[in-house]
Amino acid sequence: MKQKYNKQIANAVKSFWETKKKQGNVLAGKQLDSFLDMLANVAVDAGVPRECIYLKNNHIPGYYRATKDWDFLIVSPKGNLISAIELKSQVGSYGNNLNNRVEESLGSAEDFWTAFREKAFVCNQSPWLGYLMVVGKDEGSTHIVKVNEPHFHVGSEFIDSTYLDRYRILCQRLVLEHKYNAVALIITTGCDNYESLAENISIDTFINSFIGYLLGLTDEFK
Repeated sequence: MKQKYNKQIANAVKSFWETKKKQGNVLAGKQLDSFLDMLANVAVDAGVPRECIYLKNNHIPGYYRATKDWDFLIVSPKGNLISAIELKSQVGSYGNNLNNRVEESLGSAEDFWTAFREKAFVCNQSPWLGYLMVVGKDEGSTHIVKVNEPHFHVGSEFIDSTYLDRYRILCQRLVLEHKYNAVALIITTGCDNYESLAENISIDTFINSFIGYLLGLTDEFK
């Protein structure tokens, strides 16, 4: 199943870099559009009508905030929220942005699941929540990062770790703690290269989990 999408994933990585190189104000936020298109194709192949897939203006109610604009939504013809996915990327300025990504990913998940509990949006069952992250592999992300321990010792897993190590730890723990149904961490050095740091947070595992969930909901789209 996963091999079917290898070319689309590779094309999305290539588009990410090409868009980033020519990016200006007009193109801001467009680097991940090809990943959205790829996810839409996966959903359609799993039986979701194209008109049920939303790639913009995806505001749904939150709990700690009025609404959250997700990057990717599936809403069934019956009005049930099926899936929400957030996409993020980071190339350069890792030290300034890693903690922001941690707080964003945790905050969005906590807000989503609390809103779900409080019936802020309509669902027949627990929606599928995903988080996809693209991170550059370069000198900045692969060097050892110093830890600050003025009062207490940090976890041993963070000692002698790189920013890529820390992104891996974040993504694996987001899944371990059931913040998201699946998380994909895509590491890339350029247009023609991408890799995974662990199988449980690979794009293949992410897609397979997404497909499996959607295939179990065929009645929603009849």
